[in-house]
Amino acid sequence: MEKYMSRAMELAERGAGFVNPNPLVGAVIVKAGRIIGEGYHERCGENHAEINTFEDAERRGEDVSGATMYVTLEPCSHYGKTPPCADAIVEKKIGKVVVGLLDPNPLVSGRGVAKLEAAGIEVVTGVLEEQLKRQNEIFLHYITEKKPFCIMKTAMTLDGKICTRTGDSKWITNEKSRVHVHETRHRVSAVMVGVNTVIADDPMLNTRLEGRTASDSVKIVVDSAGRIPLDCKLLNMEFEKETIVATTDRIPDEKLKAIEAKGARVIVTPEKCGRVDLPRLMAELGKLGIDSVLLEGGGCLNFGALRENIVDKVQCFIAPLIIGGSESKTPVEGEGFDYVREGIAVSDLEVSNYDGDMLLEGYIRRRQQCLQDL
Repeated sequence: MEKYMSRAMELAERGAGFVNPNPLVGAVIVKAGRIIGEGYHERCGENHAEINTFEDAERRGEDVSGATMYVTLEPCSHYGKTPPCADAIVEKKIGKVVVGLLDPNPLVSGRGVAKLEAAGIEVVTGVLEEQLKRQNEIFLHYITEKKPFCIMKTAMTLDGKICTRTGDSKWITNEKSRVHVHETRHRVSAVMVGVNTVIADDPMLNTRLEGRTASDSVKIVVDSAGRIPLDCKLLNMEFEKETIVATTDRIPDEKLKAIEAKGARVIVTPEKCGRVDLPRLMAELGKLGIDSVLLEGGGCLNFGALRENIVDKVQCFIAPLIIGGSESKTPVEGEGFDYVREGIAVSDLEVSNYDGDMLLEGYIRRRQQCLQDL
């Protein structure tokens, strides 16, 4: 069973960046020890994996009756943008369904399995469940918390610096590491930076993956007082998705109107410690269907995000380089915590090598507990 579920998981991965805020789902149909149909959820609002798999089997001229379907996520049992997949499985006379992960969506949770079993179809669940939880960590968080899954990405030297004392930072990490960052941008719904980053670097925050189609992300600028330059790229270039400026009542009315005139969305939150209320902002982003955010700093915003408990996962690139300097900036700045015991614990660290750069990935401890409880 794991062999075919692994294949379904590979297929599901092809939907990354295109299906948000829907889950990544893949499926295969097996009959007499042979795969006779494959499919995955390709884009939000379009056919689910099960339907695409049936269509693939039909194109091959295969008879799916009595076959076994392997699907990474519990088939839906309700009408949404598409009809219930559980009904289609019954209609096609599938004999057995192997489900990797039950859907925590209250509209689905257990009901898809129940509908299949009521129709006399054998159902097996929990195959490669832990791997599938990791693959769909964005969806699992968003569907249960109604807020974006937040990944804090940092890139620093061996001595913990993100730039020199003059502000030069190009490039601390190598090309392979930077490609990985763009792959993450492709995977998430939004990229978020602080206004100081916009003022200093004038970034585009777009997704660039050579030789392949990439999904652009919403760009979010956290700007408590409305300091964003009106001539910056984020307000003047045409992107696939919108730019959002998150601010407070401290923004002058004329600046707010000027930003909106550029076509950007402005979200005004209450002040919290003189800054944008980050938990409130995340709730508002969730309402907009933004299921995930890649937080790319800078240091003050990173600390605020950690302090306000909105970060779920950390990606830290470390380059084999030392630049020194007491005035050189670090990935997390702000006022910092007063005591070591107040520090943010990171668990389940994984280490990868990117042509000499090291990538450390882990989960904020509270997040890991949530994953275990699902």
